[in-house]
Amino acid sequence: MNIPMHRFKYTKLTKDQVGRKLEAADSGPVCVSEFSDALSGKSLKIVTDGGPVLEYAFRDKKRLELSENGGKKIRAGYGGLTLGQVVFFSHMIPGAQKGYNVFVDRETHLVTVFEVWLSSGRKEKTLGQKEITVDDREVQRQIYFGYVDAPGRKAPEARHHLTNRIEGKGMYWKQDTGIETLEFYASVASSNFADLTRHNDDLAYCSPSDYVLVNDNMFIYDRTECEFSGIFTLFVADLFTETQAGVRLGLNEKDELEYYMFRGTGKVVGELTRLEPFDEHGKKPMVVQSASDPQSPGKGQRLVYRPVRDFQYMSDEEVHQAAQKSTKAFGGGMEAVQAMAGNNMPFSDILVGREFTLRYDSGGPVRHYQVGEKYRLKYREDGETAWHEVDYRAYEADDRLAWFSHLLVDSKPRASVQVALDLINGLTTCIHSQMGTEYYGNETSYYALFGVAEMKGVNAPRYLRHTFTDELVGHAFSWSYSDQMTSMHLYTTPHSHSWTIFTENQTMGAQWCAPCIYVKVRDGVYLMAVNEEACNGSQMIVLINTRITHDCGFGFSGGAGGVNLSLTGAIGRHIGCYDVRDYFPPKVRGKKA
Repeated sequence: MNIPMHRFKYTKLTKDQVGRKLEAADSGPVCVSEFSDALSGKSLKIVTDGGPVLEYAFRDKKRLELSENGGKKIRAGYGGLTLGQVVFFSHMIPGAQKGYNVFVDRETHLVTVFEVWLSSGRKEKTLGQKEITVDDREVQRQIYFGYVDAPGRKAPEARHHLTNRIEGKGMYWKQDTGIETLEFYASVASSNFADLTRHNDDLAYCSPSDYVLVNDNMFIYDRTECEFSGIFTLFVADLFTETQAGVRLGLNEKDELEYYMFRGTGKVVGELTRLEPFDEHGKKPMVVQSASDPQSPGKGQRLVYRPVRDFQYMSDEEVHQAAQKSTKAFGGGMEAVQAMAGNNMPFSDILVGREFTLRYDSGGPVRHYQVGEKYRLKYREDGETAWHEVDYRAYEADDRLAWFSHLLVDSKPRASVQVALDLINGLTTCIHSQMGTEYYGNETSYYALFGVAEMKGVNAPRYLRHTFTDELVGHAFSWSYSDQMTSMHLYTTPHSHSWTIFTENQTMGAQWCAPCIYVKVRDGVYLMAVNEEACNGSQMIVLINTRITHDCGFGFSGGAGGVNLSLTGAIGRHIGCYDVRDYFPPKVRGKKA
């Protein structure tokens, strides 16, 4: 049985199927680099706060014996690596579909333990507060902090702990496997990553993550690729030397077991500004509380964005039937307007009194316009004799730069156009938005058209056009749509962006991401179009003016209630940039490393 998971298909494996695939992990992980023998012949007793007591005897650098909470001894294969004063070892427990990943600080005797497991059947809450069963193939984790117990040595009072010290940092990593990634630690609960070698799409994705502070220069990071294959990545990093040592565990999109340890070298590519109070140190986990015990989250419980699981599927025809009953332009309720357009730019009469033709390239449409009012215009397609009269809204997004939108009358599927029209040089870009994708009828799709305007007083160029751009890549802005709604947008790659929800004290929380397009309209003025795919299916198309740090634009969405062309606009703050443009084609990948 194949199920789409954020546009990836994965097999919904049963517990028994997962167990059979995990049998290969009993002998321990593999590693391109040489395993460390730092633990060979030694014994460790690890005491954790509120967790297990783990007693280890390491026979050599590949085999160990473990006793959990004084129980019987278990033999297992393991692998170990060192990074500075930290020894990191990883093993699974044969037949149990669980294991431990242990970080031991040899200077302080402090320990951080990641218990991992699959096939739990546990319940977990989504942002929508509905309980769902986590897939058996998805790796879960629980973090324990503790210390190495030794006779005659007092237990330390300090512990490793969760942290926001890494929040906002961006890293390029290259493993000894040859795998390269960009990782943006933009939230205390999540991270963005762009896999530069395994995927050819140059997109960035979001996964729930944890960050643990070992000391001022070392931290531990993990991510579980929820809504993908469910695979788990974990490593310790030293920012002094920009090196890492870690493990990857789980079943990939081909249902193959990946269980290997790795070393890597990297580079800090930038850092975003943290906006929470100075006395907020991020020591508490950001989780959805347990339904059975609101004061204490369940084991392994974490904040996970799973929006598509609550998205109601509709066919193209069902959406069209709903659109025939209700198709609205700029007529949403005041609550919706205030949420996404409370800080919008004012509407403009910049087009009033003008007649013009917009001619798009490569066999694109030719549309003739007559604009007699601030909120109503007439248009007709080339070859039509009758004019269509519709509501529109226009902004002057920059000096003599018109940015307007309207519905296409009686279109099937329902469609709208968002048009940037430069009244100085006659260049125009149109985003054609319509209902329906190959996945859902109630999800939007779009494409860009480039062309020129024919109008009195404007002499449009023959060959010059607006173009797709990567100039925004790496930049992050907070966008305040109203005093009640602020989100951070991170322009992660030339083809994707993410949005992050602020918590009450401005800590960065839940994230999601989607493919998008960027068009350069003028120096410092950009068009961005994105559909929240595998999410709510809604589309946002905005012009971003970086000189005034303001955007303005439109939303397009549809579903059982009909189709709606709405408004959006926000006041922005530039909060940092990652220097990553050279990691994406057609530039030379890895040039910055």
